[in-house]
Amino acid sequence: MRHVVVVGNGMAGHRIASELHAGGSEVRITVLGAEPHAAYNRVLLTNLLAGKADERSIRLPDLPPGITVRTGVAVTAVDRVARTVTAADGSVTGYDTLVLATGGSALLPPVKGLHGDDGVRLLPGIVVLRTLDDCQEVFRLVEGAERRTDGDSARVLVLGGGLLGLEAARGLVQRGIGAEILQGGEWLMSRQLDGAGGRALRASLAELGVAARVGVQVESVVGDSRFEGVRCADGQLVPGDVLVVACGMRPATALAAAAGLPVGRGIVVDDRMRTADPRIFAIGDCAEHRGTLYGLVQPAWEQARVAARTIAALPGTEPYRGTRVVTRLKTTGIDLATMGEVGADGSDDGDEVLTYLDSSRNVYQKLVIRDGRVAGAILVGGSATVGTITQLFDRRAAVPQDRRLLLFPELAGAAARTTAAADELVCLCNGVPRSEILRHCAGAGAARSVASVAASTRATTGCGGCRPLVEELLAGLPPADGAG
Repeated sequence: MRHVVVVGNGMAGHRIASELHAGGSEVRITVLGAEPHAAYNRVLLTNLLAGKADERSIRLPDLPPGITVRTGVAVTAVDRVARTVTAADGSVTGYDTLVLATGGSALLPPVKGLHGDDGVRLLPGIVVLRTLDDCQEVFRLVEGAERRTDGDSARVLVLGGGLLGLEAARGLVQRGIGAEILQGGEWLMSRQLDGAGGRALRASLAELGVAARVGVQVESVVGDSRFEGVRCADGQLVPGDVLVVACGMRPATALAAAAGLPVGRGIVVDDRMRTADPRIFAIGDCAEHRGTLYGLVQPAWEQARVAARTIAALPGTEPYRGTRVVTRLKTTGIDLATMGEVGADGSDDGDEVLTYLDSSRNVYQKLVIRDGRVAGAILVGGSATVGTITQLFDRRAAVPQDRRLLLFPELAGAAARTTAAADELVCLCNGVPRSEILRHCAGAGAARSVASVAASTRATTGCGGCRPLVEELLAGLPPADGAG
């Protein structure tokens, strides 16, 4: 029986182990995870900060019996000749096939004073947000700051205005903790939004009590023995009790590089997720496919499926061609979706650009249409057709002749709904269409809760951004057969 060893017990490693087991192939599976915890949904860590989840609720389902999972075991070396991996505890595990799902580490910006006197450990009061332990450290630092100030609310500075930074700041504010975002770019989520979208998002956050400074270049940390604030390039001092660093991720490639595998920004893989060594695969945050790093759950799970089917030699396995990424901000009070190329202004030949701005409601919508198909979109403040636009983008389908219906479906009433509505993707991470959820809910006695839908279809178990859509779909269902 072939032995498949998975290095990494995060979302990608957990998923490929599950896919390998579900494929029914005759393989023995061992998962080695560096973190001491059971596998958990890293995307939902900000829900933990907000108090909307606890450690148990963000745990991933237990893997099926027969899969060996070892936690707290950091792999330190790969021997491609002997086909073994060596762990920090000295244990050596042989493999026939190896899957590197090593993820990444938090990116530290070039800010003076982040580290203490030893140059290694972070200055007390600073935490880099990446893991479950990091979340617990945030709580510990906040509680310590409140004790030092006789119960006054701690002031948290969040360095980074991307998805993670926004969700972390909003989560802390929901807990009653003051948080302010410091963003070096000209607007928030500068990789996914344009200026108008960034301004609408910032205004929405301000109404929810989340302050944000943009265009702020943080140069140094203030404080000798403990964090006291940051100093910016223009000389201004921003005081704070805790600094949460949320500046992105760096792929964990050291293990692959030491084993002699080609490494660019990530571990280089082909369309089957194989490295230069056909016995070694790489998936998730650590993998670089066709020059692209994703760092998101949807592509990681798509890659896991392709790799698992390739390892199992299942016929008809489609190669991985990349992911049409749709980004959703999953924070209470803000509805935001962005996808594709959003920087176009309509000056390029062939591009149609539709925009709508309502500053009084912080609503901004932008569609970029190229060759009759959605090339990009920004939807801040909600859109009745976000599901339809996402579907058109994901499938590269033709848009309606009357483009206005994409933003304002009420112009044509119910008849304007696309005929593909039943197949509209609700959960992008797991590829769950509306029709699959409806089938689950059909018939007398069918369970109609978010939990039952998740257990049956996996919808809502990825980034969690589709949960409101699932709740809305369930609320709109007619009474079940036999209901009084």
